[in-house]
Amino acid sequence: MKIKLENLKVLFSEDQIQTRIKELATELNKFYKGEEVYAICVLKGAVLFAIDLVKSLDMPLKMEFIKLSSYAGGTTTTGKVNAVDISLPDLNGKNVLIIEDIVDTGLTAKFLLEFIKINFKTKSTKFCSLLDKKITRKVEVEPDYYGFEIDNKFVVGYGLDYEGYFRNLRYIGYAETK
Repeated sequence: MKIKLENLKVLFSEDQIQTRIKELATELNKFYKGEEVYAICVLKGAVLFAIDLVKSLDMPLKMEFIKLSSYAGGTTTTGKVNAVDISLPDLNGKNVLIIEDIVDTGLTAKFLLEFIKINFKTKSTKFCSLLDKKITRKVEVEPDYYGFEIDNKFVVGYGLDYEGYFRNLRYIGYAETK
């Protein structure tokens, strides 16, 4: 499938996304109650979501960035998670908030949650995803917080890409497959 900008349909507008991010931030602010948080952004897809989310968080916060991949171009996951760059500071005794763009098969989320659990004894570990695509889940994993549940569409925009393109769209869109 080749995706073209003119063929995209809007799934979530910029206003819908920003409204939901503020709602998520309110939930997270209530949970953390001003305690220090290490926000871990999964690059590259979650960067726009993470930046907008942390701007509305009211607590001492450190941001870390890791790079994982399970797509090798195209529109389907390879089924294998590649830890491209997963260097993290000492998270022992810390509140950790993982920020991801989408939970699809769940393989990346499971990999990352297990990595944190094996390597650190955190005070808390929470997983926040902008999108939750439960219909394609291959492993038992659920985000603690998510923005929107979606059906089985390949989505782009607001950080999500197709072969590196479309990340800069202010909305999340999809192309009809025939």
